[in-house]
Amino acid sequence: MDGPYLRLEETGDVRPLPEEVTTIGRGEGADIRLNDPSVSQLHAELVRRGPYVYVVDLGLSRNGTRVNGRPIARRVLEEGDVVSFGNARCRIGGLPSEQLSPDIELRRGAAPELTRRELDVLTALCQPALSEEAFVAPATARDIAEALVVTEAAVKQHLLRLYQKFRIPEGQNRRTRLANEVVALGLVRPMPVTGSSRRAS
Repeated sequence: MDGPYLRLEETGDVRPLPEEVTTIGRGEGADIRLNDPSVSQLHAELVRRGPYVYVVDLGLSRNGTRVNGRPIARRVLEEGDVVSFGNARCRIGGLPSEQLSPDIELRRGAAPELTRRELDVLTALCQPALSEEAFVAPATARDIAEALVVTEAAVKQHLLRLYQKFRIPEGQNRRTRLANEVVALGLVRPMPVTGSSRRAS
């Protein structure tokens, strides 16, 4: 098989990675679905840069992502690496056999500078996912406006600037892509629900 692929160890199925970004999860919207209860609805992304691939854990599951047994947030993959999404083990293949040069930049860029209000907007955007083990849709502009006690028009202006800062292209699910990027960069972290968690009134 030409190009990168992911082999599911439990079934032996081989899934090519033809797109720039391939989503991994248990939900129907994931590009590669893993039917394992330890995998969240939207668990991780495999991102192609030329012949290379790196994995991004989206931070939306308690079970996380591991490469060769080590928990990761983002990592460039090499031929034969074992990637575990929760308890679902997969193996990456079809990558260049030579070692990666340290000057090859395959990771996502550092987070852009944000104003306090922009960070507030991002936190409100991701709020629906903050206390959920599985990914849910991010907040709407109206939801954010109500949470921050500002106008919906003001929120939309902030979102437009944030799309530009994070280089989120136009298209469907733009808010979702922004929320995924923010969580992957660690700017907003999901928090597991506990019995003692306080809920805002």
